Amino acid sequence: MNQKPRTRFAPSPTGKMHVGNLRTALYAYLIAKHEGGTFMLRIEDTDQERYMEGALDIIYHTMEQAGLAHDEGPDKDGGCGPYVQSERQALGIYRKYAQELIDKGKAYYCFCDKERLDSLKQTIDGKEITVYDKHCLSLTPEEVEEKLKAGVPYVIRQNVPAEGTTTFHDEIYGDITVDNAELDDMILIKSDGFPTYNFANVVDDHTMGITHVVRGNEYLSSSPKYNLLYEAFGWEVPTYVPLITDENHKKLSKRSGHSSFEDLIAQGFLPEAVVNFVALLGWSPEGNNEIFSLQELIEAFDYRKISKSPAVFDMTKLKWMNGEYFKAMDEERFYDLAQPYLQQYVKEGLDTRKIAKMVRTRIEILPDIQEHVDFFNALPDYDVNMYVHKKMKTTLPLAKEVLEGILPRLEAQEDYSNDALYEQLLSFVKEKELKNGQVMWPVRTAVSGKQMTPGGATELMEVLGKEETLARIRKGIALLDEAV
Repeated sequence: MNQKPRTRFAPSPTGKMHVGNLRTALYAYLIAKHEGGTFMLRIEDTDQERYMEGALDIIYHTMEQAGLAHDEGPDKDGGCGPYVQSERQALGIYRKYAQELIDKGKAYYCFCDKERLDSLKQTIDGKEITVYDKHCLSLTPEEVEEKLKAGVPYVIRQNVPAEGTTTFHDEIYGDITVDNAELDDMILIKSDGFPTYNFANVVDDHTMGITHVVRGNEYLSSSPKYNLLYEAFGWEVPTYVPLITDENHKKLSKRSGHSSFEDLIAQGFLPEAVVNFVALLGWSPEGNNEIFSLQELIEAFDYRKISKSPAVFDMTKLKWMNGEYFKAMDEERFYDLAQPYLQQYVKEGLDTRKIAKMVRTRIEILPDIQEHVDFFNALPDYDVNMYVHKKMKTTLPLAKEVLEGILPRLEAQEDYSNDALYEQLLSFVKEKELKNGQVMWPVRTAVSGKQMTPGGATELMEVLGKEETLARIRKGIALLDEAV
């Protein structure tokens, strides 16, 4: 019987969580949950220089908003803790495994100073890199001991074979073979005693039983060195699931101009829409449906179908998807979300529930509400030619005639509910033998001063009320008087 997947999301507490981080977390979550496995949160805080106060809270808050509940983590001990790398470092876990590699001849102490390392720098493909020459591998045990006793600063390096090849299997790219001569002896333990990201990951993934590792394409080049470490320890290599880069072949990150999850929420996007969108950045479900709840994503997700094509962060598509979520949302929840914007942009006394109902299917992000409701506060200045509508055969003289004809009826009208107003306008249409649009268009233009509105003429009139409606229609007549 196959073991159920154990996956992890291992962010560094260095700031906001950008969409690339979120996608890593989401894919790891979906792989685990699709087969009833375990999703773990592990905090990688060994890079002390980049640590940011409060970043851990951001990680927890983002995961909660996105609905990605972890089964194990710093706050949920599943028997594999500690789940924070600095705490594991304090227990000597990484030092222990590094020493095991030294004892096996798979790692060694390196005492080279900065000056010597600088002399080894090479420029390859326009990038300056240091290719270490295994200088300290030739030190005798006595020489090593002497330097250690003298307190000479050192790092511990992986001893990569100088000859032969290393092959690793990637779930998307298949088997990849590299010459060992192309691999550098990467540092495992830094001079400050902390493990490097690469070494800590291998040790933690094995000791925590991780079966599937979701990581960016940029780590493909490091995979052979990972595998040599697994082989050196005699450990089973996990399944590698890559994350495809963006259209410029860069990882999705804040540095590449991609938004953080927090920023997107602040811009008026819904957490569930962002999660839905991010899931489709590199993975395509069967069929044409693109709107998925998190539970539907769990059921449909198959990491073997991740595309090799670059992921395109299309803001237009994200906005469309967000709008679809608003359309499907129940009115009460939308009203709660829209309230801060309605309070800000709609004056007191107007029925904000009715306005929310009108705008729900017309916006893509919450800040769109402003442009849809600002005319309720005050009639904007507008061009009288807005009354002209060629398709409806509405001219300026006809618009003037309609407004002048309907005004006394609306003055006499007591019931300013949508239905009653609609009946009044329809009776005027029949009596004058006009088309619906030839009456509705001029009235809607007069009461809104806009070509596009969230509701029809009578819906707007109901919200505005009798006094304001009549004042705006009289202003429309005055504008048309000057123009005709």
